[in-house]
Amino acid sequence: MIAFANAKINIGLQVVSRREDGYHNLETIFYPLNLYDVVEVVEASEVQFSLSGIPIPASGGENLCLQAYRLLANDFKLPPVHIYLHKVIPIGAGLGGGSADAAFLLKLLNNQFQLQLDEPRLMAYARKLGADCPFFIRNRPAFATGIGDVFDDISIDLSPYHIVVIKPHIHIATETAYRMVTPDPAGRQLRSAIAHPVASWKNMIFNDFEAGIFSKHPEIAAIKEMLYGYGALFASMSGSGSAVYGIFSEKVSIPASAKQYDVFQLD
Repeated sequence: MIAFANAKINIGLQVVSRREDGYHNLETIFYPLNLYDVVEVVEASEVQFSLSGIPIPASGGENLCLQAYRLLANDFKLPPVHIYLHKVIPIGAGLGGGSADAAFLLKLLNNQFQLQLDEPRLMAYARKLGADCPFFIRNRPAFATGIGDVFDDISIDLSPYHIVVIKPHIHIATETAYRMVTPDPAGRQLRSAIAHPVASWKNMIFNDFEAGIFSKHPEIAAIKEMLYGYGALFASMSGSGSAVYGIFSEKVSIPASAKQYDVFQLD
């Protein structure tokens, strides 16, 4: 079976407080993005994992897809499988690609082997893999709190707009990004701000990671300003970076000078 695991963007990302367990309480809006990795599961004689497309840097641990398989295999008698992952979503970009791959693999295994796991149980498994993973089980716009794993549905539709994502060749480690951010318990009323027209978001919706990341990597700040220069109604870094997206009222022509980066034009 094959699944197309989509990316996400964060519309606003507010770090509210640091928790006793070392994590941070957040407020953000997750929005699914039409940018996809491809995940395939085939029964095999032994558990295998194959990767094509963008290489994933070795981190000393198992790929999240393998972790997702073993998580379910601990509770169910799953046969060995060969997992194929074709990687298109950039790594270290704040687009949630690894989390999406793992979550979609959970759903694939659930369907392929008729495990009869409902959405809440799938989300419980996904939480064990990472804070972003449960979002991709439901995979619809959500206002997220907690460590980014508590979701309320939110009414937002960007389908009339065009989204451009630009990813510089800079990898941002999440733990590094958190060391550069100062929690703000007051917040900035993200949930009410999102109800305003997209053109007004520039002065109302913010990503708290931008200040620290931009000071260390001014090239990322320049990409955000470049998107506004192209006519974006709203531009922001997604998650802890390094990808930056712009929301446009109509399709935009990206100059050749920007082609030094990975550029994705999405409807």
